Amino acid sequence: MTIEAGATFMNDATPARDDVRNRLLAKMSVQDWALLAPHLEDITLKERQVVEVPNKPITHVYFVETGVVSVVAVNAEDHRIEVGVIGKEGMTGTPLVFGDDRAQHSAYMQIGGSGKRIAAPAFVAAIGQSPSLRALVLKSAQAFMIQTAHTALANGRAKLEERLARWLLMAHDRLDSDAVPLTHEFLAVMLGVRRAGVTVALHSFERRGLIAARRGQLTLINRTGIEEVAGSFYGIPETERKRLMGETL
Repeated sequence: MTIEAGATFMNDATPARDDVRNRLLAKMSVQDWALLAPHLEDITLKERQVVEVPNKPITHVYFVETGVVSVVAVNAEDHRIEVGVIGKEGMTGTPLVFGDDRAQHSAYMQIGGSGKRIAAPAFVAAIGQSPSLRALVLKSAQAFMIQTAHTALANGRAKLEERLARWLLMAHDRLDSDAVPLTHEFLAVMLGVRRAGVTVALHSFERRGLIAARRGQLTLINRTGIEEVAGSFYGIPETERKRLMGETL
C-alpha cells in the first residue's frame, strides 16, 4: 500500500481495530493502522514460545495483547539474564526500527498469551512509507531502551528483594490480573540468581502480606507495599514511556 495525497485510508478491506488490546496499535493514526492492518494476523502465544533468536533474522514483529515476552541476553558460554520485558504496551522486533534485520537477544514468551504479528518485510515497508508510523515505533523503541538501561542498573546495584519487587511490578503492569504464573526456578533464571535466593525472598514477601504463592503462581496482594520494596529501581522507565507515548502521567 502506497500513501498518496488525499487518499482514503479505511476501506472495506481494512480490518477494524475495535478489539485491539495492544496499546501501541491502538495509539496509531487511522492512516497508519490502515498500512499495517491488512498484514496483521492473530496468533496464540504459548509459554516458552521463541519469537527471536540471537544473530538470526527477525521473521515477524509481535504486538502482544496478553502475556509477557522476556528479552534475554545470552553469551557464548550460554550465561543468561533477562534485560527487558515486553507486553501489551509495545512490540518486539526493535532492531528493524533501526534498520537491522537480526535479533541481538533471545526473546520468548515468559507468560503465554495472545497477540498480533506482522511479517518483518511488511513492517519495514510500512514504516518506510509513513513518517508518523516510524516516529511512533521509534518512541516505543526508545522507551524499551530506557527500560533495559534501568534493568542493568537494578542488576548491578539493587538487592535481590528490590529486583524481585521490580520484576513483579513490571509483570503486573502487563497483565490483566493480580496473578503472575511463574515458578521460582524461572524467576531465578530471569534474575540471574540462585533459586534458593528467590525462594527466601518470596517467603519474606509472603510473611509481610505482599503476595500469596502457590505452585506455579504468585498473586500480588499489596502492590503499594511491593512498590516500597522496589524503591527507586521501579518507576522511571514507566514514567518515561508515558511521556514518550503522550499518555497521562
